[in-house]
Amino acid sequence: MLAEIITIGDEILIGQIVDTNSAWMGRQLNLAGIAVKQITSVSDDAAHISEALAAAQKRAQVILITGGLGPTKDDITKFTLAAYFKMGMRRDAETLAHVESFFKRSNRPMLETNIRQADVPDGCTVIQNRNGTAPCMWFEQGGSIVVSMPGVPFEMMYLMDEEIIPRLKQRFALPAIHHRTILTSGLGESFLAAQIADLEDALPSHIKLAYLPKLGQVRLRLSARGEDEAALAAETDLHAQAMMSRLAGHVVIDRDIPLEKALIDQLKERNLTVSTAESCTGGYIAHLITQHPGCSAVFKGGVVSYAAELKQSVLGVSAETLARFGEVSEETAREMASGAVQHFHTDFAVAVTGIAGPDGAVPGKPVGTVWIAVASPNGCVARLHQFNSKRVQNIERSAAAALTMLLNELRSAQN
Repeated sequence: MLAEIITIGDEILIGQIVDTNSAWMGRQLNLAGIAVKQITSVSDDAAHISEALAAAQKRAQVILITGGLGPTKDDITKFTLAAYFKMGMRRDAETLAHVESFFKRSNRPMLETNIRQADVPDGCTVIQNRNGTAPCMWFEQGGSIVVSMPGVPFEMMYLMDEEIIPRLKQRFALPAIHHRTILTSGLGESFLAAQIADLEDALPSHIKLAYLPKLGQVRLRLSARGEDEAALAAETDLHAQAMMSRLAGHVVIDRDIPLEKALIDQLKERNLTVSTAESCTGGYIAHLITQHPGCSAVFKGGVVSYAAELKQSVLGVSAETLARFGEVSEETAREMASGAVQHFHTDFAVAVTGIAGPDGAVPGKPVGTVWIAVASPNGCVARLHQFNSKRVQNIERSAAAALTMLLNELRSAQN
């Protein structure tokens, strides 16, 4: 079964907000065995919305629409849908009661515009939105199902999880689908593909391999479709194991989680702690770690030591090291990492110092020169990286390389 997603809103098209709804919906639909044929973003224009809907109905059995259901004049989705399906409007009593209770709980006055939230096309099935006032509307016409949902992410997610996907599962006989993801680091997409080319060629037709690259890392996703989910899982696991064995030195984990989450989990398992000492990454590594709940069990803190005097006063880098080798050097990186271990009293520490760009290059040290060091119970290791001239990419690549080094040293300390 094919689905199509249409997101409505000028704010998406002008880049004022990022359309995260479509990515989330696509993942959930895929897990349910529903393939997404196309994702379209359209403006707050009735003709544009109707044109997109007509095209979608030719391609897909299910069309999911988000956005344009608020109380203001620019929210025109439900009126456009009523005109498209040649329906009148009615005031839905259950929705009106829900809206009234919503405002009563928050002790706010209800305006006429809020009351009109209960007006819906008279031929749709209304699905109550427990997290907001804009109702969800389900249409069936012309052999397709069209569902219109609010664009507010947590409202849409609730409706998808609790209402829409369960109803679609009841209506259609959906295939079983199983995904297995392998997170790799330190090897580019083309090099990975070359190393496992024969294994990819040997995959049966119902198992597909996707390469999902990100700066400094690549996810390999095996997706299998069939009737028996348990059998698919067992079969996919055999192929995944073969790939992980071939790529052993570059496999981070065989779960669909970020590098930093893999690090947090492994540190937790061993009751170990980590700290950071960052210069050119400006706290980005600490940010990646601390965005995950439960990180406080393993992460004690970090230092952003841009200035040389902070490298000395906080991390204990010697003035002689800085004068002789410079701030961007193996020696400075090693002393930063060792200083972080001592300052924060952690088992591990990672230090990054480099030239993110676009300026700052000196003879022998072009933009993109980055030294990363990891201090561990086994000592301190450092590695030179030569990235490119793009500042943001250099920061992201440095963070990925630093986290990978931490994971490798954690495993080494375990052995």
